Amino acid sequence: MDISANAVLRDHLWEDLSAKPKDQRPTVGLVLSAGGTRASAHIGVISVLTESGFPIDIVAGTSMGAIIGSLYADGKAPDELRKLSLKMGAATGSNFGPWTLLEYLFSQKLFSSKKMEKFIKKELKDKRFEQLKKPFACVAMDINSGEAIIFREGRVAPAVRASMNLPGIFKPVEYRHRYLVDGAIVDYVPVDAARLLGAKWILASVTENDFTRAKPTNVLSSMQQVIDIRGAMILDAQKKAADFLIEPTVGNVPSAGGTALYMTPTPWIIDQGELEANRLLHKAEESYILFSMPAIAKDLGLVTK
Repeated sequence: MDISANAVLRDHLWEDLSAKPKDQRPTVGLVLSAGGTRASAHIGVISVLTESGFPIDIVAGTSMGAIIGSLYADGKAPDELRKLSLKMGAATGSNFGPWTLLEYLFSQKLFSSKKMEKFIKKELKDKRFEQLKKPFACVAMDINSGEAIIFREGRVAPAVRASMNLPGIFKPVEYRHRYLVDGAIVDYVPVDAARLLGAKWILASVTENDFTRAKPTNVLSSMQQVIDIRGAMILDAQKKAADFLIEPTVGNVPSAGGTALYMTPTPWIIDQGELEANRLLHKAEESYILFSMPAIAKDLGLVTK
């Protein structure tokens, strides 16, 4: 235990700051990146933040980050998220075994991601964005224009489906005369979406791919790696736009686990999120305290205006 003067001061300031209502401190946004299977590490990050009492006011996510983010924004506890993560791979309805891949190659038809929408719809009881316990946004891409589409109103399930709708595998989701696919192509870490909802200080959980070690073995993993590479082209700028980063060590995990689309999570991946969040927790608290110093100084009577 750190009992230095700096640690004691930090703990005192943190206890006071984190206990304040959100209208009396800078609004905190949690941003969850894309990343397929790797993104299950977000659950470990959420677990540490929840256990520590770190205030999270706003949530935004892309692709698998949108799925986990929507469930968390609805009030699902970390233990519930762990259990639900085991169903997410099956929820896509696509197991890319040899016969399914042959069907994909020769049918000249794309699969449907409708089953994922049904999964989210069931778990969220078909809620609208304004009915969630925390403000939430997710991002998809218009495949005709390349435009990022930020969802923050309407029904949640179709929006999350569009955000994780892998192009080249799933049929684009038709929504208000647009044709939407996975938002990771244009907004891998949707800091902008969290800002749009009013977040002032942003913690981003990022599960970036390690291209030097990733070796695609089938159509699915190849398509996902293309998206990861495209996302990496804009990733540096998005990281700089966040106020604090937690980056679990999962870069050598394939985006698509095994042959099941997107997610065959293991406790190890989630644990990596917990390990990194625990390692950086006090630094995250310090970052938020420093950002909040004008408000803290005013409360202490050190600033009169």
